Amino acid sequence: MDLLDTLTAKGLRGEAPTREEALAVLATTDDELLDVVAAAGRVRRRWFGRRVKLNYLVNLKSGLCPEDCNYCSQRLGSKAEILKYTWLKPDQAADAARAGVAGGAKRVCLVASGRGPTDRDIDRVTDTVAAIKDADPAVEVCACLGLLSDNQAERLKAAGVDAYNHNLNTSEATYAGITTTHTYADRVDTVQKAHGAGLSACSGLIAGMGESDEDLVDVVFALRELGSDSVPVNFLIPFEGTPLAKEWHLTPQRCLRILAMVRFVNPDTEVRIAGGREVHLRTMQPLGLHIANSIFLGDYLTSEGQAGQADLDMIKDAGFEVEGAGEATLPRHRADIASAVAGGSCGTGGGCGPCGGGHGGASEASDAPAAAEEAHGCGPCGGHAAPATATVTAAEATESAEATDSGESALPNPNDELRSDLVRVRRRGAGTELAPNA
Repeated sequence: MDLLDTLTAKGLRGEAPTREEALAVLATTDDELLDVVAAAGRVRRRWFGRRVKLNYLVNLKSGLCPEDCNYCSQRLGSKAEILKYTWLKPDQAADAARAGVAGGAKRVCLVASGRGPTDRDIDRVTDTVAAIKDADPAVEVCACLGLLSDNQAERLKAAGVDAYNHNLNTSEATYAGITTTHTYADRVDTVQKAHGAGLSACSGLIAGMGESDEDLVDVVFALRELGSDSVPVNFLIPFEGTPLAKEWHLTPQRCLRILAMVRFVNPDTEVRIAGGREVHLRTMQPLGLHIANSIFLGDYLTSEGQAGQADLDMIKDAGFEVEGAGEATLPRHRADIASAVAGGSCGTGGGCGPCGGGHGGASEASDAPAAAEEAHGCGPCGGHAAPATATVTAAEATESAEATDSGESALPNPNDELRSDLVRVRRRGAGTELAPNA
Protein backbone atom coordinates (compact mmCIF):
# COMPACT_ATOMS: atom_id res chain seq x y z
CA MET A 1 0.00 0.00 0.00
CA ASP A 2 1.17 3.54 -0.75
CA LEU A 3 1.11 4.58 2.92
CA LEU A 4 3.50 1.84 4.03
CA ASP A 5 5.78 2.38 1.04
CA THR A 6 6.01 6.06 1.95
CA LEU A 7 6.59 5.37 5.64
CA THR A 8 9.26 2.78 4.89
CA ALA A 9 11.13 5.10 2.52
CA LYS A 10 11.07 7.89 5.08
CA GLY A 11 12.13 5.58 7.89
CA LEU A 12 15.08 4.25 5.91
CA ARG A 13 16.22 7.85 5.48
CA GLY A 14 15.68 8.61 9.19
CA GLU A 15 12.82 11.00 8.45
CA ALA A 16 9.61 11.30 10.42
CA PRO A 17 6.16 10.86 8.88
CA THR A 18 3.53 13.55 8.92
CA ARG A 19 0.93 13.56 11.69
CA GLU A 20 -1.64 12.38 9.18
CA GLU A 21 0.53 9.43 8.17
CA ALA A 22 1.12 8.49 11.82
CA LEU A 23 -2.61 8.58 12.48
CA ALA A 24 -3.19 6.43 9.40
CA VAL A 25 -0.96 3.71 10.87
CA LEU A 26 -3.21 3.51 13.92
CA ALA A 27 -6.26 3.32 11.65
CA THR A 28 -5.06 0.30 9.66
CA THR A 29 -7.11 -2.88 9.81
CA ASP A 30 -6.22 -6.26 11.23
CA ASP A 31 -6.04 -7.59 7.67
CA GLU A 32 -3.19 -5.12 7.07
CA LEU A 33 -1.41 -5.84 10.35
CA LEU A 34 1.38 -8.07 9.05
CA ASP A 35 2.09 -5.57 6.27
CA VAL A 36 2.41 -2.84 8.92
CA VAL A 37 4.74 -5.02 11.00
CA ALA A 38 6.80 -5.85 7.91
CA ALA A 39 7.19 -2.17 6.97
CA ALA A 40 8.16 -1.16 10.50
CA GLY A 41 10.49 -4.17 10.58
CA ARG A 42 12.39 -2.90 7.56
CA VAL A 43 13.01 0.39 9.35
CA ARG A 44 14.00 -1.38 12.57
CA ARG A 45 16.47 -3.59 10.68
CA ARG A 46 17.91 -0.62 8.81
CA TRP A 47 19.10 1.03 12.01
CA PHE A 48 19.37 -1.83 14.52
CA GLY A 49 19.79 -5.08 12.62
CA ARG A 50 18.50 -8.08 14.57
CA ARG A 51 19.85 -7.00 17.93
CA VAL A 52 17.64 -6.78 21.03
CA LYS A 53 18.88 -4.71 23.95
CA LEU A 54 18.02 -6.09 27.39
CA ASN A 55 17.28 -3.79 30.32
CA TYR A 56 16.78 -4.75 33.96
CA LEU A 57 14.77 -2.89 36.59
CA VAL A 58 15.90 -2.52 40.19
CA ASN A 59 13.20 -0.97 42.37
CA LEU A 60 15.18 0.99 44.98
CA LYS A 61 12.10 2.23 46.85
CA SER A 62 8.62 0.83 46.38
CA GLY A 63 5.27 2.48 47.11
CA LEU A 64 4.88 5.34 49.58
CA CYS A 65 4.52 7.92 46.79
CA PRO A 66 2.77 11.29 47.40
CA GLU A 67 1.82 11.73 43.72
CA ASP A 68 -1.65 10.82 42.42
CA CYS A 69 -0.88 9.34 38.97
CA ASN A 70 -4.03 7.37 38.16
CA TYR A 71 -2.18 4.57 36.37
CA CYS A 72 0.31 3.82 39.13
CA SER A 73 0.08 1.07 41.74
CA GLN A 74 2.39 3.13 43.98
CA ARG A 75 0.24 6.28 43.89
CA LEU A 76 -1.13 8.14 46.89
CA GLY A 77 -4.19 6.22 48.05
CA SER A 78 -3.47 3.09 46.03
CA LYS A 79 -5.11 -0.06 47.34
CA ALA A 80 -2.94 -2.31 45.18
CA GLU A 81 -1.31 -5.06 47.25
CA ILE A 82 2.26 -4.32 46.25
CA LEU A 83 5.50 -4.50 48.17
CA LYS A 84 6.22 -1.29 50.07
CA TYR A 85 9.68 -0.55 51.37
CA THR A 86 12.12 2.30 51.75
CA TRP A 87 15.54 2.54 50.11
CA LEU A 88 17.51 -0.61 49.36
CA LYS A 89 21.08 -0.48 50.58
CA PRO A 90 23.79 -0.17 47.90
CA ASP A 91 24.96 -3.76 48.29
CA GLN A 92 21.39 -5.07 47.98
CA ALA A 93 20.82 -3.04 44.83
CA ALA A 94 24.16 -4.20 43.41
CA ASP A 95 23.22 -7.84 44.09
CA ALA A 96 19.93 -7.32 42.26
CA ALA A 97 21.73 -5.63 39.36
CA ARG A 98 24.13 -8.56 39.06
CA ALA A 99 21.19 -10.91 38.61
CA GLY A 100 20.02 -8.89 35.60
CA VAL A 101 23.48 -8.55 34.07
CA ALA A 102 24.02 -12.31 34.46
CA GLY A 103 20.86 -12.78 32.39
CA GLY A 104 22.21 -10.64 29.56
CA ALA A 105 21.08 -7.14 30.51
CA LYS A 106 23.44 -4.37 29.45
CA ARG A 107 21.50 -1.59 31.18
CA VAL A 108 20.34 -1.47 34.80
CA CYS A 109 17.49 0.93 35.54
CA LEU A 110 17.44 2.23 39.12
CA VAL A 111 13.94 3.38 40.03
CA ALA A 112 12.61 5.01 43.19
CA SER A 113 9.05 6.07 43.86
CA GLY A 114 8.31 9.61 44.96
CA ARG A 115 7.86 13.10 43.56
CA GLY A 116 11.58 13.62 43.16
CA PRO A 117 14.89 13.01 44.93
CA THR A 118 16.25 14.97 47.85
CA ASP A 119 19.96 15.74 48.01
CA ARG A 120 20.30 12.83 50.44
CA ASP A 121 18.58 10.58 47.90
CA ILE A 122 21.11 11.64 45.27
CA ASP A 123 23.85 10.60 47.73
CA ARG A 124 22.16 7.21 48.13
CA VAL A 125 22.00 6.73 44.38
CA THR A 126 25.63 7.81 44.04
CA ASP A 127 26.68 5.09 46.48
CA THR A 128 24.51 2.55 44.70
CA VAL A 129 25.94 3.40 41.27
CA ALA A 130 29.46 3.04 42.68
CA ALA A 131 28.61 -0.41 44.07
CA ILE A 132 27.13 -1.54 40.74
CA LYS A 133 29.99 -0.25 38.61
CA ASP A 134 32.62 -1.58 40.99
CA ALA A 135 31.21 -5.02 40.22
CA ASP A 136 30.84 -4.37 36.46
CA PRO A 137 32.31 -1.14 35.06
CA ALA A 138 30.78 -1.77 31.63
CA VAL A 139 27.15 -1.84 32.76
CA GLU A 140 25.00 1.10 31.76
CA VAL A 141 23.05 2.75 34.56
CA CYS A 142 19.81 4.64 34.04
CA ALA A 143 18.20 6.48 36.97
CA CYS A 144 14.47 7.13 37.32
CA LEU A 145 13.86 9.17 40.45
CA GLY A 146 11.07 11.56 39.53
CA LEU A 147 11.20 15.32 39.01
CA LEU A 148 14.71 16.77 39.15
CA SER A 149 15.73 20.00 40.85
CA ASP A 150 18.54 22.25 39.65
CA ASN A 151 22.00 20.65 39.61
CA GLN A 152 20.72 17.16 40.47
CA ALA A 153 21.16 15.89 36.92
CA GLU A 154 24.74 17.14 36.96
CA ARG A 155 25.38 15.31 40.22
CA LEU A 156 23.99 12.08 38.77
CA LYS A 157 26.16 12.47 35.70
CA ALA A 158 29.24 13.00 37.87
CA ALA A 159 28.32 9.88 39.87
CA GLY A 160 28.49 7.72 36.75
CA VAL A 161 24.82 7.62 35.78
CA ASP A 162 24.52 7.28 32.00
CA ALA A 163 20.85 7.98 31.35
CA TYR A 164 17.77 9.40 33.03
CA ASN A 165 14.24 8.12 32.54
CA HIS A 166 11.22 10.34 32.95
CA ASN A 167 8.22 9.49 30.79
CA LEU A 168 5.80 12.04 29.36
CA ASN A 169 3.20 9.25 29.49
CA THR A 170 0.40 10.97 27.57
CA SER A 171 -0.36 14.08 25.58
CA GLU A 172 -0.24 17.56 27.07
CA ALA A 173 -3.95 17.99 26.32
CA THR A 174 -5.00 15.02 28.46
CA TYR A 175 -2.29 15.08 31.13
CA ALA A 176 -4.35 16.88 33.77
CA GLY A 177 -6.90 14.06 33.66
CA ILE A 178 -4.21 11.52 34.60
CA THR A 179 -2.25 13.41 37.28
CA THR A 180 -3.00 16.54 39.30
CA THR A 181 0.00 16.76 41.65
CA HIS A 182 2.40 17.82 38.90
CA THR A 183 2.10 19.00 35.31
CA TYR A 184 3.12 17.91 31.84
CA ALA A 185 5.46 20.91 31.78
CA ASP A 186 7.16 19.60 34.94
CA ARG A 187 7.95 16.36 33.13
CA VAL A 188 9.28 18.13 30.06
CA ASP A 189 11.47 20.27 32.30
CA THR A 190 13.02 17.19 33.94
CA VAL A 191 13.79 15.56 30.58
CA GLN A 192 15.42 18.80 29.46
CA LYS A 193 17.45 19.03 32.68
CA ALA A 194 18.73 15.49 32.18
CA HIS A 195 19.64 16.09 28.55
CA GLY A 196 21.28 19.38 29.39
CA ALA A 197 23.52 17.69 31.94
CA GLY A 198 24.78 15.23 29.34
CA LEU A 199 22.60 12.32 30.42
CA SER A 200 20.96 10.25 27.73
CA ALA A 201 17.26 11.11 27.70
CA CYS A 202 14.96 8.12 28.15
CA SER A 203 11.32 9.14 27.90
CA GLY A 204 8.24 7.32 26.71
CA LEU A 205 4.51 6.83 27.02
CA ILE A 206 1.73 4.69 28.45
CA ALA A 207 -0.92 3.47 26.02
CA GLY A 208 -4.32 2.16 27.03
CA MET A 209 -5.47 4.85 29.47
CA GLY A 210 -8.47 5.82 27.35
CA GLU A 211 -6.53 8.24 25.15
CA SER A 212 -7.40 8.98 21.52
CA ASP A 213 -5.26 8.25 18.48
CA GLU A 214 -4.52 11.97 18.32
CA ASP A 215 -3.22 11.89 21.91
CA LEU A 216 -0.87 9.01 21.08
CA VAL A 217 0.49 10.79 18.02
CA ASP A 218 0.89 14.04 20.00
CA VAL A 219 3.00 12.46 22.74
CA VAL A 220 5.15 10.47 20.30
CA PHE A 221 5.95 13.57 18.25
CA ALA A 222 6.67 15.46 21.50
CA LEU A 223 9.18 12.75 22.46
CA ARG A 224 10.87 13.11 19.08
CA GLU A 225 11.10 16.88 19.53
CA LEU A 226 12.62 16.42 23.00
CA GLY A 227 15.38 14.31 21.48
CA SER A 228 14.68 11.19 23.52
CA ASP A 229 17.35 8.57 22.79
CA SER A 230 15.18 5.77 24.17
CA VAL A 231 11.39 5.59 23.96
CA PRO A 232 9.81 3.04 26.32
CA VAL A 233 6.30 2.08 25.21
CA ASN A 234 4.28 0.96 28.22
CA PHE A 235 0.88 -0.70 27.90
CA LEU A 236 -1.31 0.07 30.90
CA ILE A 237 -1.47 -2.65 33.52
CA PRO A 238 -4.84 -1.96 35.18
CA PHE A 239 -3.98 -2.68 38.80
CA GLU A 240 -6.85 -3.37 41.15
CA GLY A 241 -6.94 -0.57 43.70
CA THR A 242 -6.12 2.21 41.20
CA PRO A 243 -8.51 4.56 39.35
CA LEU A 244 -7.74 2.88 36.01
CA ALA A 245 -8.36 -0.67 37.22
CA LYS A 246 -11.17 -1.21 34.70
CA GLU A 247 -9.41 0.26 31.67
CA TRP A 248 -9.01 -2.75 29.38
CA HIS A 249 -8.87 -1.14 25.93
CA LEU A 250 -5.92 -2.86 24.30
CA THR A 251 -5.66 -5.87 22.01
CA PRO A 252 -2.43 -7.41 20.70
CA GLN A 253 -3.19 -5.93 17.29
CA ARG A 254 -3.69 -2.46 18.72
CA CYS A 255 -0.41 -2.71 20.61
CA LEU A 256 1.49 -3.70 17.46
CA ARG A 257 0.01 -0.75 15.55
CA ILE A 258 1.07 1.60 18.35
CA LEU A 259 4.60 0.19 18.33
CA ALA A 260 4.77 0.57 14.56
CA MET A 261 3.64 4.19 14.75
CA VAL A 262 6.29 4.90 17.38
CA ARG A 263 8.94 3.27 15.17
CA PHE A 264 7.95 5.28 12.09
CA VAL A 265 8.05 8.57 14.05
CA ASN A 266 11.36 7.61 15.72
CA PRO A 267 13.06 5.42 13.09
CA ASP A 268 16.62 5.60 14.44
CA THR A 269 15.76 5.73 18.15
CA GLU A 270 15.80 2.88 20.65
CA VAL A 271 12.17 1.76 20.95
CA ARG A 272 11.59 -0.40 24.02
CA ILE A 273 8.59 -2.59 24.77
CA ALA A 274 8.13 -1.89 28.46
CA GLY A 275 5.48 -2.63 31.09
CA GLY A 276 2.39 -4.57 30.02
CA ARG A 277 4.14 -6.50 27.24
CA GLU A 278 3.12 -9.92 28.54
CA VAL A 279 -0.38 -8.80 29.55
CA HIS A 280 -1.41 -7.23 26.26
CA LEU A 281 0.76 -8.67 23.47
CA ARG A 282 0.59 -12.15 24.96
CA THR A 283 1.39 -14.80 22.30
CA MET A 284 2.12 -12.06 19.76
CA GLN A 285 5.13 -10.75 21.68
CA PRO A 286 7.60 -12.07 19.05
CA LEU A 287 6.00 -9.83 16.43
CA GLY A 288 6.83 -6.85 18.64
CA LEU A 289 10.52 -7.69 18.31
CA HIS A 290 10.28 -6.98 14.59
CA ILE A 291 9.40 -3.37 15.50
CA ALA A 292 11.13 -2.60 18.80
CA ASN A 293 14.82 -3.23 19.47
CA SER A 294 14.74 -3.23 23.27
CA ILE A 295 12.82 -4.93 26.10
CA PHE A 296 12.95 -5.33 29.85
CA LEU A 297 14.20 -8.66 31.14
CA GLY A 298 12.08 -10.38 33.76
CA ASP A 299 9.99 -8.41 36.25
CA TYR A 300 8.80 -4.82 36.35
CA LEU A 301 8.50 -2.41 39.26
CA THR A 302 5.47 -3.82 41.04
CA SER A 303 4.29 -6.56 38.68
CA GLU A 304 5.78 -9.82 37.54
CA GLY A 305 6.89 -10.26 33.96
CA GLN A 306 7.47 -13.61 32.32
CA ALA A 307 10.57 -15.50 33.42
CA GLY A 308 13.84 -14.10 32.15
CA GLN A 309 14.71 -17.38 30.45
CA ALA A 310 11.42 -17.19 28.57
CA ASP A 311 12.45 -13.75 27.29
CA LEU A 312 15.78 -15.13 26.10
CA ASP A 313 14.12 -18.12 24.44
CA MET A 314 11.63 -15.84 22.70
CA ILE A 315 14.41 -13.66 21.27
CA LYS A 316 16.30 -16.68 19.96
CA ASP A 317 13.25 -18.46 18.59
CA ALA A 318 12.15 -15.32 16.71
CA GLY A 319 15.53 -15.11 14.99
CA PHE A 320 17.00 -12.22 16.94
CA GLU A 321 20.11 -11.94 19.12
CA VAL A 322 20.84 -10.27 22.44
CA GLU A 323 22.87 -7.09 22.08
CA GLY A 324 26.28 -7.43 23.69
CA ALA A 325 27.89 -5.04 26.14
CA GLY A 326 30.47 -3.98 23.55
CA GLU A 327 27.95 -3.34 20.78
CA ALA A 328 26.54 0.04 19.85
CA THR A 329 22.83 0.58 20.31
CA LEU A 330 22.13 3.84 18.51
CA PRO A 331 23.28 4.61 14.96
CA ARG A 332 26.50 6.61 14.80
CA HIS A 333 24.93 9.91 13.79
CA ARG A 334 22.69 9.89 16.88
CA ALA A 335 25.56 8.78 19.09
CA ASP A 336 27.74 11.62 17.78
CA ILE A 337 25.06 14.19 18.60
CA ALA A 338 24.62 12.82 22.11
CA SER A 339 28.39 12.78 22.65
CA ALA A 340 28.55 16.43 21.66
CA VAL A 341 25.89 17.22 24.27
CA ALA A 342 28.04 15.42 26.83
CA GLY A 343 31.06 17.50 25.91
CA GLY A 344 32.48 15.17 23.30
CA SER A 345 33.41 12.48 25.82
CA CYS A 346 33.11 8.76 25.21
CA GLY A 347 30.00 8.56 27.31
CA THR A 348 26.37 9.44 27.10
CA GLY A 349 24.82 8.66 23.80
CA GLY A 350 27.89 7.09 22.30
CA GLY A 351 31.10 5.46 23.38
CA CYS A 352 32.26 2.32 25.04
CA GLY A 353 32.24 0.49 28.31
CA PRO A 354 29.81 2.19 30.69
CA CYS A 355 28.36 4.47 28.04
CA GLY A 356 24.91 6.00 28.07
CA GLY A 357 22.00 6.33 25.73
CA GLY A 358 23.95 5.76 22.52
CA HIS A 359 25.86 2.88 24.07
CA GLY A 360 28.61 2.97 21.54
CA GLY A 361 29.95 5.06 18.72
CA ALA A 362 29.12 2.44 16.13
CA SER A 363 26.37 2.32 13.59
CA GLU A 364 24.64 -0.74 12.25
CA ALA A 365 24.33 1.06 8.95
CA SER A 366 25.66 4.22 7.38
CA ASP A 367 23.89 7.56 7.45
CA ALA A 368 23.13 7.14 3.77
CA PRO A 369 19.82 5.37 3.22
CA ALA A 370 21.05 2.73 0.79
CA ALA A 371 24.47 1.73 2.06
CA ALA A 372 25.89 -0.10 5.03
CA GLU A 373 29.31 0.60 6.49
CA GLU A 374 31.63 -1.14 8.87
CA ALA A 375 30.81 -0.55 12.51
CA HIS A 376 33.34 1.28 14.62
CA GLY A 377 33.70 3.11 17.88
CA CYS A 378 36.15 3.87 20.64
CA GLY A 379 37.87 1.25 22.76
CA PRO A 380 36.14 -2.11 22.58
CA CYS A 381 32.98 -0.70 21.00
CA GLY A 382 31.82 -1.92 17.65
CA GLY A 383 29.18 -4.30 16.58
CA HIS A 384 27.97 -6.41 13.72
CA ALA A 385 27.37 -4.33 10.62
CA ALA A 386 23.92 -5.26 9.36
CA PRO A 387 23.04 -4.96 5.68
CA ALA A 388 20.97 -1.86 5.07
CA THR A 389 18.85 -3.85 2.66
CA ALA A 390 17.80 -6.41 5.26
CA THR A 391 14.03 -6.64 5.36
CA VAL A 392 11.29 -8.53 7.08
CA THR A 393 8.50 -9.75 4.85
CA ALA A 394 4.98 -10.42 5.95
CA ALA A 395 5.67 -14.13 5.50
CA GLU A 396 8.76 -13.94 7.75
CA ALA A 397 6.81 -12.08 10.39
CA THR A 398 4.09 -14.68 10.27
CA GLU A 399 6.55 -17.55 10.57
CA SER A 400 8.47 -15.95 13.45
CA ALA A 401 5.35 -15.43 15.52
CA GLU A 402 3.70 -18.66 14.39
CA ALA A 403 0.68 -16.44 13.86
CA THR A 404 -2.27 -17.58 11.83
CA ASP A 405 -5.50 -15.66 11.71
CA SER A 406 -5.42 -12.13 13.19
CA GLY A 407 -9.10 -11.48 12.57
CA GLU A 408 -11.44 -9.93 15.09
CA SER A 409 -13.18 -13.24 15.64
CA ALA A 410 -10.08 -14.65 17.31
CA LEU A 411 -9.83 -11.86 19.86
CA PRO A 412 -10.77 -12.43 23.50
CA ASN A 413 -13.48 -10.30 24.99
CA PRO A 414 -11.75 -7.16 26.36
CA ASN A 415 -13.96 -7.43 29.44
CA ASP A 416 -13.19 -11.10 30.05
CA GLU A 417 -12.50 -11.50 33.76
CA LEU A 418 -9.69 -13.96 33.01
CA ARG A 419 -7.56 -11.12 31.68
CA SER A 420 -7.23 -9.62 35.13
CA ASP A 421 -5.57 -12.82 36.26
CA LEU A 422 -2.59 -11.87 34.12
CA VAL A 423 -1.81 -8.97 36.46
CA ARG A 424 0.31 -10.39 39.24
CA VAL A 425 1.89 -8.08 41.78
CA ARG A 426 5.46 -8.78 42.65
CA ARG A 427 6.25 -10.68 45.80
CA ARG A 428 10.00 -10.62 45.32
CA GLY A 429 12.17 -7.74 46.44
CA ALA A 430 14.04 -5.83 43.72
CA GLY A 431 13.36 -8.46 41.08
CA THR A 432 15.15 -11.29 42.87
CA GLU A 433 14.65 -13.39 45.97
CA LEU A 434 16.31 -10.65 48.03
CA ALA A 435 14.27 -9.39 50.95
CA PRO A 436 13.35 -5.70 50.55
CA ASN A 437 14.96 -3.22 52.88
CA ALA A 438 11.76 -2.60 54.80
